[in-house]
Amino acid sequence: MVIRIDSLNRKLFRDLWRIKGQALAISAVVACGIALMISSFGTVTVLEESMNAFYDRTRFADVFASLKRAPDSLKEDIERIPGVSVAETRIIAAVNLDLPNMAEPATGQLLSLPERGTPLLNDVVMLSGRYPSAQRPNEVAVTDAFANAHKLSVGDSFKAIINGNKRSLEIVGLGMTAEYIYALGPGSLMPDDRQFGVMWMGRQALAAAFDLDGAFNNVTISLQLGASEEEVIRRLDTLLEPYGGVGAYAREDQLSNFFLNNEITQLRTSGAIFPPVFLLVAAFLLNVVVSRIVATEREQIGLLKAFGYNDLEVGWIYLKLVLILVVAGLAMGMALGSWMGGGMITMYTTYYKFPLLDLGIDPGVLTSAAIVSLIAGLVGGLGAVRQAVKLSPAVAMAPPVPTSYKTGALSRFFSQFTISQPTRMIFRHVTRFPVRASLTTIGVAFSVALMIMSLFFLDSVERVIDVYFFQAERQTLTVSFVEPRPATVEQEIQHLPGVIQTQPTRSVAVRLRNQHLSDRKSIIGIVPGADLNRLLDSDQKTIEPPPGGLALSKHIAQDLDLKLGDMVTVEVLQERRPVEEIKIVRLVEEYLGFQAYMHIDAVNRLMREGPTVTGIHVMVDSHHADDLYATLKDTPGVAGIAQQTATLASFRETMDNTMNVMIGFYVALASLIAFGVAYNAARIALSERSRALASLRVLGFTREEVTYILLGELGILTLVSLPVGCVLGYSMALAMSPMLATDLYNFPFVIENSTYGWSVVVVCISAAFCGLITRRRVFGLDLVTALKTRE
Repeated sequence: MVIRIDSLNRKLFRDLWRIKGQALAISAVVACGIALMISSFGTVTVLEESMNAFYDRTRFADVFASLKRAPDSLKEDIERIPGVSVAETRIIAAVNLDLPNMAEPATGQLLSLPERGTPLLNDVVMLSGRYPSAQRPNEVAVTDAFANAHKLSVGDSFKAIINGNKRSLEIVGLGMTAEYIYALGPGSLMPDDRQFGVMWMGRQALAAAFDLDGAFNNVTISLQLGASEEEVIRRLDTLLEPYGGVGAYAREDQLSNFFLNNEITQLRTSGAIFPPVFLLVAAFLLNVVVSRIVATEREQIGLLKAFGYNDLEVGWIYLKLVLILVVAGLAMGMALGSWMGGGMITMYTTYYKFPLLDLGIDPGVLTSAAIVSLIAGLVGGLGAVRQAVKLSPAVAMAPPVPTSYKTGALSRFFSQFTISQPTRMIFRHVTRFPVRASLTTIGVAFSVALMIMSLFFLDSVERVIDVYFFQAERQTLTVSFVEPRPATVEQEIQHLPGVIQTQPTRSVAVRLRNQHLSDRKSIIGIVPGADLNRLLDSDQKTIEPPPGGLALSKHIAQDLDLKLGDMVTVEVLQERRPVEEIKIVRLVEEYLGFQAYMHIDAVNRLMREGPTVTGIHVMVDSHHADDLYATLKDTPGVAGIAQQTATLASFRETMDNTMNVMIGFYVALASLIAFGVAYNAARIALSERSRALASLRVLGFTREEVTYILLGELGILTLVSLPVGCVLGYSMALAMSPMLATDLYNFPFVIENSTYGWSVVVVCISAAFCGLITRRRVFGLDLVTALKTRE
């Protein structure tokens, strides 16, 4: 028995060495799927564990609420709400920053710190320096990312316009907080540490600056285990309503946490979409290769069975071949996945400001990857193993039935044209083996489809940028005010230096409710004939704001199960807090920042107020932009300035460093699959036809003609697969597009002609490279050995 096992193992290793190129290609394709699975889910695990650990360390709050002003004594009433474990009041204020290395104003968020000790909730992790002193009102601690962006350190100073007064602030500490892991400034879509910074100041100093002595304008709450979050928020809103509360919200709606969890969701979705596709291709390649090996080793299988080896032992040889290829792919995938995951973690540290754990291969992810890869291997290899088991010795040792080369319809068609004999042989061989040709075509088509499915996201992002930044949001910047201002403030802005055109806006925080479904959003008031900030339909045509009723983002409508003509309950979360039923009169196609829209006069009526605005969109003459920025820095009542160019640059940079890096991985892996499929097809064709090709050489065909006959078939199948792959890629991208939508983004389904072109070019280059390798083997074909091979 020992001899039998050793003999069979020797045969197994000989087979592996003989098909080493194909084996490596198959293992590489398996490794691609496993690498994507490990990197995606491994990164998700690291992000979740790091996030939860940082939340626990800093005692991140469960409920948040802002208001105008309330006495400190109200804290006791908040603490008596059933389910509240810890309540902490504080002061938060938006300020404009005058930084020496920036002409344009930056925006800051000031948060108060207790006079003694550390915050009970939302603690600050000091990376260097110390907490600001209560006796020194000009001391602040700032986020480490903001300081690095401006090359500031402990001991440096900068100026801030605090409640209309310009003050010099000294940095005494650099820190980070769970509340601003993803730090977004007013009106921003992406983090920009140059434009927005978070800083902490002693509570007494901040209260004196904003006339909030003995009062607070923000409260955070930690809940008891098992407490009803919804009930606590309801009671808290009731308490804060007389004091200008703008609606409490849970941790899941907290801006930084919301963005971080959406990123995790998108990563998990990518990990669920791409790896199965790669493993499906790997299963296909395994089936083709092992089936071809079984077909070419019929005689050996028959001899083994004739000498007493049973079906199980023979089948086990080929099953071990499959398992070796899969295990090799699993090992390669683990190494590649760890490297890719490490790169992703490094990338995320640029945008998410909290300590990230090192990427470790989670046992659960590894187990899942092993199971999935084994299933793919068994699906691909069991059919071929079954062929080997079913062969009886007599049938296996007999030559296979010769292929019938009778004249068919296609042959009669080509007979009408003057075609060289080698070309006729290529077409005849393709038509005589339609199943084999179809499998090769499908394999190469999958490569094209994977390229298209990977690249289409870039087209989608470019469409989002074009629609949002160049068609819908055409202003140079948006000036936001601390408090709602009379509409006449627009005239004041118009007289500032460099202002070409203005457009007012009124924004109101609301909760949209449809029975048990609700969503916290803003209603944006737009003037008719708007030219800077515009509403667009699905064809990117301008929509006038409805004079009555609500224009609602399609994404929100879908979440709330609403359709055109339905009534939605609008609960205003600020000022007089009216509640009204409003009809949905239009659905709006949006890709970023889903909101609801009304005529600005309708918003003013909803709020029971006269003409009022919360911001002004401004078109600026670039030659006078610095003069405008200098004026706005010293303008009281300005809460923030959102610049479209800075937002666009930040958006592009974020996409380039996050999504585009992932797309780069997918494109590289898809290229590897294209090479693997084409190489396997060429090598199988060469192994099956080496005797026929050697015979042609003996009959006088040149090496170039013989190579042309072999590679011409691959070329024809590749050309046929290109349109098939384009159609398949379109279908796969169409199916994947809705899966990429989150509560933050809705990327449209767009595939440009250049995407099809690049996908075709990459696959053709891969096929051509495989052809060059095969050509070298054909030129080195040993005619004597090949002619001794039995058909």
